[in-house]
Amino acid sequence: MVDGTEPADDFAGVPDGFQRLWTPHRMAYLGGQDKPVDREAGEGCPFCRIPTLSDEDGLIVARGEVAYVVLNLYPYNSGHLLVCPYRHVADYTELTEPEVAEVAAMTRTAMSVLRQVSAPQGFNLGMNQGDVAGAGIAAHLHQHVVPRWGGDSNFLPIVGRSRALPELLGDTRERLSAAWPAAAKG
Repeated sequence: MVDGTEPADDFAGVPDGFQRLWTPHRMAYLGGQDKPVDREAGEGCPFCRIPTLSDEDGLIVARGEVAYVVLNLYPYNSGHLLVCPYRHVADYTELTEPEVAEVAAMTRTAMSVLRQVSAPQGFNLGMNQGDVAGAGIAAHLHQHVVPRWGGDSNFLPIVGRSRALPELLGDTRERLSAAWPAAAKG
């Protein structure tokens, strides 16, 4: 009951003075869609499936010999990139030396490209190893490259559990891919 006479459900969608940013696409992520349930590679792993798609459909920015760079489908900020080995491997210590070298080189290039295209003031870099460490997809290692700007954290993520992003993922992919050095594209 809202005013004691009608059930609250009758007021669904009625303005109440709050501005809302609806982010229904996040429900897929929150519900675990496309999240591998085990450590197996293949169609169940999005990081194994993405390289089989076109760059545009997979949101791939660059491809290397043993790793690739892709936009995060559920970004913390515009330009949030993931550097992933092609091989389905969960733990950093299981990477081969060529994989370690290319993931590191692609991370450095990603930072340079993001600086050129978006002028961030800083970065968060990291790998969450295992479910308890916060890995959304623990079965396939991926390095986060998150550009940061002064003031990019506000009340929305805390109060509204939403993030406002100023650009569509496809547009971001196009700009970053165009700026990626040709010699480093693979």
